[in-house]
Amino acid sequence: MAKRALITGVTGQDGSYLAEFLLDQGYEVCGMVRRSSTVTFERIAHIQDRIELVAGDLLDEVSMINILKEQRPDEVYNLAAQSFVQASWNQPVLTGETTALGVTRILDAIRTVNPEIRFYQASSSEMFGKVQAVPQGEDTPFYPRSPYGVAKVYGHWITVNYRESYDLHASSGILFNHESPRRGLEFVTRKVTHGVARIKAGIDQTLALGNLDAQRDWGYAADYVRAMWLMLQQDQPDDFVVATGETHSVKELVELSFAAADLDWEKYVVIDERFLRPAEVDLLVGDPAKAERTLGWKREVDFPTLVQMMVEADLNLVKNQLA
Repeated sequence: MAKRALITGVTGQDGSYLAEFLLDQGYEVCGMVRRSSTVTFERIAHIQDRIELVAGDLLDEVSMINILKEQRPDEVYNLAAQSFVQASWNQPVLTGETTALGVTRILDAIRTVNPEIRFYQASSSEMFGKVQAVPQGEDTPFYPRSPYGVAKVYGHWITVNYRESYDLHASSGILFNHESPRRGLEFVTRKVTHGVARIKAGIDQTLALGNLDAQRDWGYAADYVRAMWLMLQQDQPDDFVVATGETHSVKELVELSFAAADLDWEKYVVIDERFLRPAEVDLLVGDPAKAERTLGWKREVDFPTLVQMMVEADLNLVKNQLA
């Protein structure tokens, strides 16, 4: 019997890569989508005929219970969230409802319908925020610096609570920034690579950015979804930091991106105060030692290769849009 997996947030960057990966492993994949006019399916268009899509909402526990009863998944991957840090300042309550309480609703649905279901919670490096240690590992204290980070801390701890209270196989992946050509345009990596492509095509003359000195631990999304799956294959549930262990500044991202298109970044980049966050996070860099040791996970794509891949994809995208 093929294993069945339910992915919330299947239309997002991680959801699309995870769905692909699980299909390659021989899984039957079911993706949960909200009944809303804004859902875009472009990231999963190439596999849409191979996965089943069901309507559900993290705000509605009854819909979660019904999906679990009907689909009977062996594994549930909760990737759905209001996932943009900047937007969480404008929508703090909605962010809490989906990104925090949404986790409780799923866990409670699993406990009610079938406690044998294995559960993955997408935790985030934003939980570390004002970092208490460098690098950050599984035991580093959290100090979130945005409503998004706060909501993710709640989701993380409620997962631990349900694991310990109800003996659920519930694991959290504390993922550091992970990017790809499927990243949303509101994220700085994609904003830069897409901006480069638009400048190269002569559409734009400048690219407005915020803090060029901000540093992040950036990896490739397709590498990171493999770690999610590995967590649910372990005998014991646990929490794992998934990261590269390296940091790069936004400035370095900018330099590599413009160089990939044979452009001089200093001619085009302007600093715009509007893009500075109310509270900036410090040096986010993860220690993936435990994931490497216990899961046998290793990232395969390094930072320069990732940036090159994203710039090339955006150059093609913009070219095709103009054609």
